[in-house]
Amino acid sequence: MNKNIGIGLLALGIIVVLGLGWWLIGKGADPAPTPPVTQVPTPAPTPTPTPVPPRPAGVPIVVTSQGVTSTDTTVVLTGSVSPNGSFTSYWYEYGSSPSLGSKTTSQIIGSGFTAIPAPAFITGLVQDKLYYFRLNAQNQLGLVSGAQQSFKTTRGLPPPVGSAPRAVSLPASGISRVTANLIGEVTPNSAATQYWFEYGETANLGGITAFVSVGDGSAKVSVSDSISGLEPAATYYFRLNAQNQFGTVNGSILNFKTAGPAATAVPTVTTRLASNIATSTARISGVVNPNGLATTYWFEYGSNSLAETVLSNTTTQTTVGSGLSTVSVSADIAGLTTKTTYYYRLMAQNSLGLVRGDRASFKTK
Repeated sequence: MNKNIGIGLLALGIIVVLGLGWWLIGKGADPAPTPPVTQVPTPAPTPTPTPVPPRPAGVPIVVTSQGVTSTDTTVVLTGSVSPNGSFTSYWYEYGSSPSLGSKTTSQIIGSGFTAIPAPAFITGLVQDKLYYFRLNAQNQLGLVSGAQQSFKTTRGLPPPVGSAPRAVSLPASGISRVTANLIGEVTPNSAATQYWFEYGETANLGGITAFVSVGDGSAKVSVSDSISGLEPAATYYFRLNAQNQFGTVNGSILNFKTAGPAATAVPTVTTRLASNIATSTARISGVVNPNGLATTYWFEYGSNSLAETVLSNTTTQTTVGSGLSTVSVSADIAGLTTKTTYYYRLMAQNSLGLVRGDRASFKTK
């Protein structure tokens, strides 16, 4: 072999090897991208609901007000009492010296946690004289007295017109699973009067509606208030209260029961045997329990034995109410083929779901 040719081939081989090496190095510097690893987040643990404990009852909260309305021989004292979760009574002590000495008639103010005005009307005072007073309230957990205040009777002013109101609790109406209308009658007895209802799941009440003005007339006035957020199938107690500057009065405690069930459910259905079977007609039947929600029912039927997937005919959808007991239902079907086996089942649906009864069959004559 020619020496020059051999040298050339050797050089060419070196160039090829070096080129291949540089190419491999270049590929190493720019590797194919690695597919990203999908990170599956670890689901946060579902928090366990913490039941809210009932608010504990306590001694009343009492505020004696400096605002008074006095005449020459009378005075209207004001203040507020929060019963703090237990039936509470209030009264005023008063007298012509800081040692007091006299007291008003005790009045019931309720059992809720809302501050309620606590007025009292005192007569038989001496005109143009300084008196001291304080508000007191008591429940089963203790007695609390407000700060002592004072007033002076005014010379020449006549006593106010009117008297304490009258309140009558009446049976509740419009009762559903979670709502009710509380009803009563209030007679203002010629003084500006407000009313409210107390209610609760025991005779201790505890809940309270808004204060509503009913005017200062002398005639009986029908009053009401709607409450919501109640528990289904539960007994509730309530009473009407009314108040004006002459005092606080309470109607009798009545009760009602909310509609059930405690928890609604999808309907339950049972397909029953057919009857009145003729050559082209039959009556198919079953029973439906709406389980507390408005429910409709209908039947599916057909001659195909694959009834789980193919039922070509349906009867008219019919409302069956929202009760808690089973109701017998049926439908007459016509246009059937003689000596043919038909398959059918009862269907029912409410807002919580659709249910299908078991399949049944009959054969026309």
